[in-house]
Amino acid sequence: MPNHVVQITHNGGPEVLQLVEQSVPAPANGEVLLHHRAIGLNFIDVYQRSGLYQLPLPLNLGMEAAGMVEAVGAGVTHLKAGDRVAYASHPPGSYSERRVMPATHVCRLPDAISFETGAAMMLKGMTAQYLLKKCKPVEGLQPGDHVLFHAAAGGVGMIACQWAKALGLELIATAGSDEKCALALANGAAHAINYRTENFAERVMEITGGKGVKVVYDSVGKDTWEGSLACLRRFGLMVSFGNASGPVPAFAPAVLAAKSLYVTRQTLFAHMVDREATQAMANDLFHVVESGLVKIHIAQRYPLADVQQAHRDMEARKTTGSSILLV
Repeated sequence: MPNHVVQITHNGGPEVLQLVEQSVPAPANGEVLLHHRAIGLNFIDVYQRSGLYQLPLPLNLGMEAAGMVEAVGAGVTHLKAGDRVAYASHPPGSYSERRVMPATHVCRLPDAISFETGAAMMLKGMTAQYLLKKCKPVEGLQPGDHVLFHAAAGGVGMIACQWAKALGLELIATAGSDEKCALALANGAAHAINYRTENFAERVMEITGGKGVKVVYDSVGKDTWEGSLACLRRFGLMVSFGNASGPVPAFAPAVLAAKSLYVTRQTLFAHMVDREATQAMANDLFHVVESGLVKIHIAQRYPLADVQQAHRDMEARKTTGSSILLV
């Protein structure tokens, strides 16, 4: 049967994304055959397409999707044909109608969660989960503590705003427009700063009475790096988990000395070490979504064939919340 896949043969801009037909093999040992219903769009896809994150070419793109299991290979015990599933996982290849992939990180999707929501939330939601639950300062996080979250109107940010509120944290959001700041506030941020019209570091110090925040969660990279360090209190933690504005330049460790700061560069997949760890993170996410504490906002939907426009919109920062491709 025809199977459309988005592939690149060389790195570059959105124009390198091509819709091609590929056959789908039967699942081998430890693999599963999936029929996608919705596909998540993430900034990591842009990094892989552009070559910032180097992967062998030709490359099928996409790290996240939801759909149905059509067949399982030998050794797969936690899934069966007919199961509703969702995943965020290596290897790339989710921009497709069907695919075969390792079953390790594929999780059964609760009936109460739609395919669109599942595709929109797995990578972003489990990212928010490990950031808030596992990336903590040396002094810990308690209800009432201030944290700073950049790009808070994006997919990860809007989930993090809601989850942080549920945990009792005072999340200070930054975004690039008044409209995006309003979105962050509507989703649980205690404060929101338009970094295009205000100096976010100065504003954070005003909000915190000159103390600074315990943690900065930063997926922007180069443009926010110095300001983020300035926002931290003594023994604060700088969590870098993305490079939307470009990679952070090299820096001397001595810049951390004045406040004895900690810096970490995190990735989701380092936390997904095996099926048990992945399932535990997914269960935590499923719980807060099913309970209503976290709502997944899908603001953009594109047909699979319009993937080039989807990437243009992401890179231009025209999107809010989560974006998905539909098959």
